[in-house]
Amino acid sequence: MKGVMIQGTASDAGKSFIATALCRLLKQKGFHPVPFKSQNVSNNSYVTADGKEIGRAQGLQAEACGLEAIPEMNPILLKPSANGQSEIVWLGERKDTVSGLAYRKTYYEQAVKVITESLHYLEKENRFLVIEGAGSPVEMNLKTKELVNMKIAEMADVPVILTADINRGGLFASVIGTLELLEPQERSRVKGIIINKFHGDPHFFEDGKLWLEERTGIPVLAILPYLPDHHLEAEDSLSLAERFHANVRKPIDVAVIQLPYLSNYSDIEPFLYEEDTSIRWVQQAEEFGAPDALIIPGTKSTLHDLAFLKDSGLMNCIQQYAESGGIIAGLCGGFQMLGEYLTDPDGYDSGMAGRIEKGAGLIPAYTVFYSDKTTIRVKGKVPSHVTGNEIPVEGFEIHMGQTLLHSSPPFIVREDGSGEGYASPDGRIIGTYLHHVFHSDSFRSDWLNRIRQEKGLPLHSSQVNRDKQNAFDQIAEHLEKHLNWERFLGIIEEDKKDTVR
Repeated sequence: MKGVMIQGTASDAGKSFIATALCRLLKQKGFHPVPFKSQNVSNNSYVTADGKEIGRAQGLQAEACGLEAIPEMNPILLKPSANGQSEIVWLGERKDTVSGLAYRKTYYEQAVKVITESLHYLEKENRFLVIEGAGSPVEMNLKTKELVNMKIAEMADVPVILTADINRGGLFASVIGTLELLEPQERSRVKGIIINKFHGDPHFFEDGKLWLEERTGIPVLAILPYLPDHHLEAEDSLSLAERFHANVRKPIDVAVIQLPYLSNYSDIEPFLYEEDTSIRWVQQAEEFGAPDALIIPGTKSTLHDLAFLKDSGLMNCIQQYAESGGIIAGLCGGFQMLGEYLTDPDGYDSGMAGRIEKGAGLIPAYTVFYSDKTTIRVKGKVPSHVTGNEIPVEGFEIHMGQTLLHSSPPFIVREDGSGEGYASPDGRIIGTYLHHVFHSDSFRSDWLNRIRQEKGLPLHSSQVNRDKQNAFDQIAEHLEKHLNWERFLGIIEEDKKDTVR
């Protein structure tokens, strides 16, 4: 096959970022790229146009390629849930929920087959594959049945570019150690190295570059400086602390509950670019404080995270905050937990059939968990009673529960006229299944302007959700500026002279 694979020395080394930038750069240079990741382990999802669910990174990479995402770009998505189990999303549809051991025993051969079929499906379109690996290719306890790194490079017969994060320290050991632990035939596939997240002048790393090339015999294709504020979402959960840790206190304090089974935290990322707003993650009751607004995000295990809220004392904090007139937004699982009670008749959420739990009681609704899963894209409008203006919004829903409201005003009116979610009459408490509602600049600005007005701060409308296509162009330009394109081109065209159209 025609293509290249981006692997990393560790998780969060920058594989998704580089693969996405490469998708756009290859598109600009006349290739016809298509993204591929055989198996993704993530609770950050993307909903395709036909309502299928894949890893968010591959959805964004498809957009960078100018393509509609399809399930074959990420045929297997594993979504970690409670008790060491994961939901298996197979070609975009929910298949099962099993433990890691059971998955390896039961699904390995089936997984090899569906990955092979997906690769051949994408190859039929005569496109250039940009394949993303996962974690490290030398997890020795997993190598006998791995489905994400060198096994895939072999199946697709493509060269590998190894990415290493210099920001974490230990770069030389991670690169050399990775190469030493590869089998000879695996190591022979590694044709280049990219040093990622470099701070300072890359020229100061010239001696390190020469040492790596002399020690390994593999060219260092790029020393990529760290690129902040590129406005594209992070894929790896390890990047959560990195993206939010430097966020100092600002005039508006938005607290976000850091749930144990947090999912789709990309819902929160637009707040990072608000000049007067800081995000503060809360894990304990002692950290709650007196925020200007509270967000309860999505979760892969609603009932387990509901128990966490109660056991930690955070539920009492949330209820007292609401009684004092606090501004609260519940997103997906957060929406469910704000209701009166939740029931799991067949154990699809909690693993315990018949389980019933009280919610926060802040929204007049109850949630029932079923086996059927909702995965749809949504467009609609937020009615004027919520923020004072009727605002168009769009996003996606991914959830198994159905929430039934007691004749309450909806948060959103969909394009078909149906209501979604809940908004209190005064608009201070909202609940919605719509992921990425805060990516709407107009809605987010109006929601924050209510807080600004109450605090006597200047009102303004932010445009932080820039045109995504410009963001793709920005990261492609960043990669091209620092990539030895001629050497890279030589690698991908070796024995594949018909790559460029």
